[in-house]
Amino acid sequence: MTPGRAALEAKAETLMRDGETIGPLTSLRFFAAAWVVLYAYWPDLAAPFTPLVVQRGFLGVELFFILSGFILCHVYLSRFAEGAFRYRDFLWARLARIYPLHLATLAGVGLMAGGAILAGRAVDPNVLAWKALPANLLLVHAWGFAKVAGWNHSSWSISAEWFAYLLFPLFAWAALRLRARPRMAMAAALVMLAAFYWSFDRLAGFPLTQATIAWGALRIVPCFALGCATYLVWRQGAADRRKRGGAAAALFAVGCLTAVQGGAPDAVVVGGFAGLILALATLGRGGSRLASHPVFLYLGEISYSTYMLFVPWQLLFVNIAARIFHLADKRLPWYIWLIFVVAIFPLSAASHHLIEKPARRWLKLWGTQPHLGGLATIRAG
Repeated sequence: MTPGRAALEAKAETLMRDGETIGPLTSLRFFAAAWVVLYAYWPDLAAPFTPLVVQRGFLGVELFFILSGFILCHVYLSRFAEGAFRYRDFLWARLARIYPLHLATLAGVGLMAGGAILAGRAVDPNVLAWKALPANLLLVHAWGFAKVAGWNHSSWSISAEWFAYLLFPLFAWAALRLRARPRMAMAAALVMLAAFYWSFDRLAGFPLTQATIAWGALRIVPCFALGCATYLVWRQGAADRRKRGGAAAALFAVGCLTAVQGGAPDAVVVGGFAGLILALATLGRGGSRLASHPVFLYLGEISYSTYMLFVPWQLLFVNIAARIFHLADKRLPWYIWLIFVVAIFPLSAASHHLIEKPARRWLKLWGTQPHLGGLATIRAG
């Protein structure tokens, strides 16, 4: 075994032993991020058509939202039930997880735009949306407090996540009320999902799954609730067999892809995501290595950096490439586009290790200082 492979295997063992990490779901985060990246980057490719599965890559955000509800219940629901949940500690841990990279990418976009202006290049005024800056800094720009999608546009979903974190005690309370009836919880969450999608489309005139700055905070609510319900079903252990989990995971993966490519309603696809997450979590509980390859675990671990960097990298690379290769329409030849797409992953790794992890660690250590009182119990991140 090569040293690199041994290191990846050791990393995988650490992730699998961590009671707050379920290997296959960590891997799934990578695929969700890659799907969103492909959706965002495909228009930059000089291609004659766009597959429907790529056109609907925005649904990767829904997959992230469901995973968020599942994982937070996995980590915190037992503490909530035991009366050991500390809201302030929870919010600090979540803030340490998401805010440093949000701030770094926001500043990065600002510096790039400023450099372009100094170089005499035109910059979309929405990129440097100064009126939206306070809302971005406060993570409320997907709550209706920002009029334009400025700065690092992808951070709207982090604003939506922050909204769900603030409401987590309500989700946890509902989950505890239904923990003895997980199938009822799942049915209620699916009905809620369908009702949200149906009513929003008719009231707003566009699908909830395409809401970002406008109504982005609302977009996470049914998905987060579905993730909580999926956790309850998984916790009950009704399908806790590795072989059945493997078959179910394959079935749901194929089913979700077929539904996406076949043009199935968003609610059907998102409901299928819950089944996929349940099957993969069952594999993780059984100790299966399927969907827990060390490479995918690592890529899943850096997926937050991937998600937060893909817009700044797109702004930088596409504009520079268009200038160098004289591309008036900014559509890249396939070989340049491929470099553009692949490069996001080493950049994500650098961001994860140089910014995301050190800043998270520093904030958690700072949160244990006496001047912050009860924050010394923070563990999860």
